[in-house]
Amino acid sequence: MSLLKLFNCHLIVTVSLFTQAESANEYFTTRWLRCTYKSPDLSDMVYTDNYHFNKYLFIQFNSTLGKYVGFNECGMRNAEYWNNDTRILQGERGDVDRFCKHNARNYDSAVRSKAVKPNVKLSSVTRAGGRHPAVLMCSAYEFYPPHIKVSWLRDGKLMTSKVTSTMEMADGDWYYQIHSELEYSPKSGEKISCMVEHASFSKPMIYDWDPSLPESERNKIAIGASGLVLGIVLAAAGLIYYKKKSEGRILVSN
Repeated sequence: MSLLKLFNCHLIVTVSLFTQAESANEYFTTRWLRCTYKSPDLSDMVYTDNYHFNKYLFIQFNSTLGKYVGFNECGMRNAEYWNNDTRILQGERGDVDRFCKHNARNYDSAVRSKAVKPNVKLSSVTRAGGRHPAVLMCSAYEFYPPHIKVSWLRDGKLMTSKVTSTMEMADGDWYYQIHSELEYSPKSGEKISCMVEHASFSKPMIYDWDPSLPESERNKIAIGASGLVLGIVLAAAGLIYYKKKSEGRILVSN
């Protein structure tokens, strides 16, 4: 399957979506080709060729399985027919390297050099009345490219429940931000962490939550400490000025 044919397929998808917007009574078939990977060496690349009828997925080729799978009667009939055609299967299997890995390398070389690391902040929000579960928020700001993954860990293990995340949001200056919330009931001795995966990192970055003091209390202490230091500096400056002025005085006897 040539690259030209694959790019034409994406063009057909776009046209079909516009057709749907104009008339809700029309029937249409769309085809989506997806390349999914995480590792820099592309060793975990997965290629899927998806056929939809009115948004319903009825047949799919998955490179992990190496064959087509049907999801309804029509899809299963076509899957059986295509799986028995050696030429079709070899073409689809070859697209993992020919289409996915080839374009992924070009994409990575163009994007990774321009990647900007996110600024990650962990904060807590206490619900009305101070009742639990509390809410932890992991926010990532000013990063590029937009694709990013934010996860929560409890003692190093992935948490999937009570997690709410936003989509990547554009800041309007080519940078993006994202926020993920975790509802939890604090337990003594446990470790809660936010894990961020992004193209600008060579490995996932883990940020540990420090529950020793609520954020509001830490802010109060920081402000108080700053005020104390400023007061000491001003007092010292006044004392030095007073001593210098005293040394310059001449006592006159009556």
